[in-house]
Amino acid sequence: MALIKPLRGVTPRIGKNCFLAETAVIIGDVEIGDDCSIWYGGVLRGDVNYIRIGNRVSIQDNAVIHSTYQKTVSLIGDDVTIGHNVCIHGAEIRNGALIGINATILDGVVVGEGAIVAANALVLNNTIIEPGCVYGGVPAKFIKKVDAEMAKQYNQRIARSYLMYAGWYKEGNE
Repeated sequence: MALIKPLRGVTPRIGKNCFLAETAVIIGDVEIGDDCSIWYGGVLRGDVNYIRIGNRVSIQDNAVIHSTYQKTVSLIGDDVTIGHNVCIHGAEIRNGALIGINATILDGVVVGEGAIVAANALVLNNTIIEPGCVYGGVPAKFIKKVDAEMAKQYNQRIARSYLMYAGWYKEGNE
């Protein structure tokens, strides 16, 4: 079972039908919506400020979500995929966005609806990524605009796939 730790008088709140890997860590002021998956080594540390996760969000292996004391919070919308080894620090990731493997998203960043942050990207403080845009590189820069409906369908397909994968791990499916 995941480590779910109350801190400073606040206990994490977990929605319905969520998969929490045994080595996931969820601390303090964290709210997770329904049908989410927090994979192995994932850390959601709501100790210095709050974290809010929408519905059907996949936070993959070794991802970290945190924020800055009395300054930033982390907000993740619905149908978001957060890849392996991602670090999100005090940022907002809007509905249907995809954050690629090993990307780093810093304080004050807003990733627009259906946007894609490429693998290994470093998104600097206060960057605004418009909906349906692809950003990549170090530091991350605009690469291209994608068809919003195509991006939404692609990102939702990945989110649904992770719901299926999580089902494989639920008790009785060994």
